[in-house]
Amino acid sequence: MTPRMNPIAATGATLSCLGVGMGAFGAHGLESLLEGAPEAAKRMAWWTTAGEYHLLHGVALIAIGAAAGRRVGFVAPVWCLVLGTVVFSGTLYAMALGAPRILGAVTPLGGLALMVGWAWLGLRFMKPADA
Repeated sequence: MTPRMNPIAATGATLSCLGVGMGAFGAHGLESLLEGAPEAAKRMAWWTTAGEYHLLHGVALIAIGAAAGRRVGFVAPVWCLVLGTVVFSGTLYAMALGAPRILGAVTPLGGLALMVGWAWLGLRFMKPADA
């Protein structure tokens, strides 16, 4: 058997790596950056939520890549998870850094993409491996 690339797991590993970096920045750099800023506690909470979802979905994609193996039909739901993570966490990170709060109206779209991705994956895993 020839080794094959696993782009789903590779994407998950990349998201996880970035998630650790963002978490480290939040823990060590963001607090001093926000010192004395209006709504600093709220902005730190946004960063924390963004980081939790970011890291969770990166690790989940690694597991999905491993579980999917050579099965087909996982590209679209995985893209929902990647897009959802980028939009959900990205808008929260941006608002924590001072971007306009109107981005908060976009954040739920990322959450919706995550929900669609998870539901789609659940349905996909209910099909036989050769379907």
